[in-house]
Amino acid sequence: MDKLLPAGYVWLMLEAVMPQMLLEAVRLYGVEEIPGEDHDPRILAWASTVADAGAGAWIKDFYTNDEIPWCGLFVAYLAAKSGYRVQPDCLSARGWLDWGERCDYPGLGDVLIFYRGNPSGKSGHVGLYVGEDEEAFHVLGGNQGNQVSITRISKDRLLGVRRYPDAQVGRRVSLSPKGKLSENEA
Repeated sequence: MDKLLPAGYVWLMLEAVMPQMLLEAVRLYGVEEIPGEDHDPRILAWASTVADAGAGAWIKDFYTNDEIPWCGLFVAYLAAKSGYRVQPDCLSARGWLDWGERCDYPGLGDVLIFYRGNPSGKSGHVGLYVGEDEEAFHVLGGNQGNQVSITRISKDRLLGVRRYPDAQVGRRVSLSPKGKLSENEA
């Protein structure tokens, strides 16, 4: 972990049973882009892991810098490290709408897919559910403020909830509404 989890999320470190993808995500909390010509080699290396997990060799060539949107890459890396199937359209946030099983409500560690801009457009964001308050989901994801972080995303932007078939059903988590709502996760 590059940075400590914020106080309101330290409980994640104490969870006795946590979905594997979320466990991997917590370990990567704080990884961030390097501004300028240098790039975080860990983010770029995730592309090789994802490509080797069956998503396609082209992904290795696509990620030449850490300023290319990487929320989908981050979730694909978590899936690959957890032994789950990774599909070729995993770099697109909305591509995750076809992954795993559809769920009516999220549980700890589930994949959440959101729209950005136009609800029927192509832009989106993807991350993992760590909890919710009355108006927002608390999402652990990549490329949120150019780093792996936890941010609040309005519930009305949710497009879908996905769970891998053999993943344990996570529990819902009620949290305090601390922090501003994200309007653009990049």
